[in-house]
Amino acid sequence: MSFQKTIAKGVERNGVGLHSGVDVRLALRPAPANTGVVFRRTDLEGDAAAIPARFDHVADTRLCTAIANAHGASVATIEHVMSALSGMEVDNCFVDVSGPETPVMDGSAAPFVEMIREAGIKQQDMPRRVIRILREVRVGDDRSWARLSPADEFRLSFNIAFDNALLAAQSTQFHPGFHSFEQDVARARTFCLYEEIEGMWAAGLAKGGSLDNAVVVQGDKVLNPEGLRYEDESVRHKALDAIGDLYTAGHRIVGAYHGERAGHGLNNRLLKALFADRANYAIEQETADWEELRLVDAAD
Repeated sequence: MSFQKTIAKGVERNGVGLHSGVDVRLALRPAPANTGVVFRRTDLEGDAAAIPARFDHVADTRLCTAIANAHGASVATIEHVMSALSGMEVDNCFVDVSGPETPVMDGSAAPFVEMIREAGIKQQDMPRRVIRILREVRVGDDRSWARLSPADEFRLSFNIAFDNALLAAQSTQFHPGFHSFEQDVARARTFCLYEEIEGMWAAGLAKGGSLDNAVVVQGDKVLNPEGLRYEDESVRHKALDAIGDLYTAGHRIVGAYHGERAGHGLNNRLLKALFADRANYAIEQETADWEELRLVDAAD
């Protein structure tokens, strides 16, 4: 049997929001078993402050994943934090944020992995549950789509294609049994094309973006002086985002995900389609052996 985990102590960092450009403080704090991941706006009071990091609370998917509650409070760009929590197998955590967006840090999930390492991970006394995919679910069109299909364990594949020499076609795969989230995925930074920047600014986005927190590609050149962390860093970052978006399901997924030019919007649509029909999935109790998953409640 596998048990739920939280972090052992609180840990904090300061940074700037990628899209808002606002200085913000983020803290990861331990949470009781069965809490899941809950973002809390420390600049707000009472019930308005708490926002569960769930797919049904996603309010915006323009260049990030943003969640909101019934009181109108929101937190944007949660996907890198969520990816780190998923990759490090943290089930329950309070994420305290002093404003409407998480700090972008270096544009990857690595700083949040470092925070989790610093805090330590604590096993709790409740069994861990997972979501087993029972039927294939797909959303999108012939050009861009996302799919979940049955598999014995979680695995991910992703393809991207841009009208750019460096980003023309990249593919990646992630399998926890053969790859390390920390080494192979977490360090991949967010990216954009140089010619997209003015459009993002005009839309009120990327106000906090810089070469310190994003890979910028112009033609066949990377403008960041240090270059790339991986030759295929861009598609690895898309995998990072997908892992974070999928964690808004509420539990880790046992199934195969494929993204074809997919983004946050398609990932959220995919989860909505998954949970729209209970024949698509089952909630199961995870055992120590991934090949032995005991059904707890298929209707949960």
